[in-house]
Amino acid sequence: MARNNTHDHGLWTHDHHFLGHGHEHAERRARAATLLTAIFMIVEITAGLWFGSMALLADGVHMATHVGALGLAAAAYWLARRHAGNERFSFGSGKFGDLAAFASAIVLGLIALSVAAESMVRLFSPIAINYRSALPIAAIGLLVNLASAFILKDDHHGHQHAPDHNLRAAYVHVLADAATSLLAIGALAAGLLLGLRWLDPTVGLIGAGVIASWSFGLIRDSGMVLLDAETDPQLAQHIRTLVESDFGARVADLHLWRVGPGHHSLIVSLICPGAVTAEEVKARLRERHPDLSHVTVEVAVCADCPP
Repeated sequence: MARNNTHDHGLWTHDHHFLGHGHEHAERRARAATLLTAIFMIVEITAGLWFGSMALLADGVHMATHVGALGLAAAAYWLARRHAGNERFSFGSGKFGDLAAFASAIVLGLIALSVAAESMVRLFSPIAINYRSALPIAAIGLLVNLASAFILKDDHHGHQHAPDHNLRAAYVHVLADAATSLLAIGALAAGLLLGLRWLDPTVGLIGAGVIASWSFGLIRDSGMVLLDAETDPQLAQHIRTLVESDFGARVADLHLWRVGPGHHSLIVSLICPGAVTAEEVKARLRERHPDLSHVTVEVAVCADCPP
């Protein structure tokens, strides 16, 4: 007989705050990287136009779009935190970051296409470049990018089993800038010392290829989370093995998906030969797998069913 007791209410209800570990710390880092990148963005674009360097201008344009991407990452953290208790989000607001990462990845892909197209034009129609003036600007740009990468690095690598795609997107944007800055320095130095004018647009093409590769990886990973795909097949197999071995049950249906960095949701249907309660299964699962933040268990008792 079911009991209607307010003291048992906590056993059946829970919140849906599925934000990643160190969420507010990551938000502050994203804001700091945005500000630092924005300051130098203005300098680099102006210098690229003034000195006529395609490599320098491409790096500045990358930096401009990365300012938007970093700002988007910071906004996603803020929105996720603000709406953490909003009941309209059935499984919490943890996917704001993945949505921002997906958008940033698309921007990266568009950047790669535009830089590749402009570099091809410059390759066949070269323009005069003021190498001596452009080279120091590119060097300072590399230092700014490395500083931004340092700001974001700890959170990117700190949770190997709970990737934060939002911060990863911001980190990749900064790395893309650092790579193009490094290539720009090499191209400008070769142009100054060896007169290799064709190297500047060639560097633009190489940078576009690198950026496109990173963009594809981000689109794939964040898109899988947004589509509620099973992002951790190994965890799903562990869960299946656990319930079948510990309870002698057969898993009839299992759905596992990510609802935030370090948080998974699980729906599992079991066919058991004996009396097993859903609460017993939940307790065992959460004991072994603490990153299962939202668990739904359905149990059908069937003594005559085959194992």
